[in-house]
Amino acid sequence: MRITNAAASRKRRKRMIHAAKGFRLRRSKLYRYASDAVDHGRQYAYRDRRVKKRTFRYLWQVRINAATRAAGMTYSRFIEGLKAAKCALDRKILADIAAQDAPAFTALIKVAQDALKAKAAKA
Repeated sequence: MRITNAAASRKRRKRMIHAAKGFRLRRSKLYRYASDAVDHGRQYAYRDRRVKKRTFRYLWQVRINAATRAAGMTYSRFIEGLKAAKCALDRKILADIAAQDAPAFTALIKVAQDALKAKAAKA
């Protein structure tokens, strides 16, 4: 007698069909197509969890750059000044301050400019 392990096979297929819920046409109904679609989707999800971090860093840099240029300074000089001032704020926080709290960001610009002047005087 041939043992097919039908219960486990059915459960595995049912789990795959359930994972493909929301896909269109046969990708959500038929096991063969659902399996391929879910595998591709999981590959993209794995890759894009890492890409998301890069994308957000670019976004924060653009926001900081826009705010610093509005204050008459460039992004690279601003970051250099903050490093010289030993300011430990990361780009995520800086971008949030630039978007939400203009007076605080102006104070950060002043800190960066003062640190750059002190660095130039020392050299």
